[in-house]
Amino acid sequence: MEVSITRQGKTTTVEFVGRLDTPASAEVSAALSPVIEDASGTIILDCSRMTYISSSGLRIFLTVRKAAASKGGSVVVKDINSDIRNVFMMTGFLNLFEIR
Repeated sequence: MEVSITRQGKTTTVEFVGRLDTPASAEVSAALSPVIEDASGTIILDCSRMTYISSSGLRIFLTVRKAAASKGGSVVVKDINSDIRNVFMMTGFLNLFEIR
C-alpha cells in the first residue's frame, strides 16, 4: 500500500494505491497522523487506485472522519470502485461519507 499526501490551501488529498488491508493499516495510520492532527479543512480520500479495503482500513477512514468532525473539517471519499462501494454499502459507510 502506498499513500501520498498533498496539501493545497485548506484541502488535503490523500491518495491510496493498492490494498488497504490489516498488514498495511499500521503504516497507513502512521502516515495519516499529520492529516488527523490538522483536520480542520477538507480532506479528500482518493480511492481511485485502491483495490481493496479491510475492516482495519474502514477503521482508519472513521478515525479521519471523527477528527475532521471534531475540528470543523469535512471528508470526501473519491472514486471508489464497485467492490469497495459494496463494502461501504454493507457497512453503512455510504451514509457516513460524502462519496464522489
